[in-house]
Amino acid sequence: MSNITQGLKRLAKNLKLEVLPLYYAYRDPRVPWYAKLLIVIEVGYALSPIDLIPDFISVLGYLDDLVLVPLGIAMVIKMIPIQVMEEARQKATKSKNWFAVALIIVVCIILVVLVLLKVIR
Repeated sequence: MSNITQGLKRLAKNLKLEVLPLYYAYRDPRVPWYAKLLIVIEVGYALSPIDLIPDFISVLGYLDDLVLVPLGIAMVIKMIPIQVMEEARQKATKSKNWFAVALIIVVCIILVVLVLLKVIR
């Protein structure tokens, strides 16, 4: 049973690495509008701290991280033309470090502002 769980975790991690390439694919005019809509929904949900099923619920809390997010990402990837997705992955590998740094900085700034607003009140 643990092999299945480890396989699912590995699959989920690999599909979550597709979030940045999906951003680049979203910006490509060759991607259909319905795929772009699902990209926005899926990337927003993957990066959101709010889960459909809260993590404090023992087993079900991680269901969205292990099943819903990877399933949604896999579904969106199937809607995008193969050539577009390959180009998006290449762009993502070139800019991954800068994107990660920028994302971390933005999240830290948001957290600091939220803490300061809470302290001021």
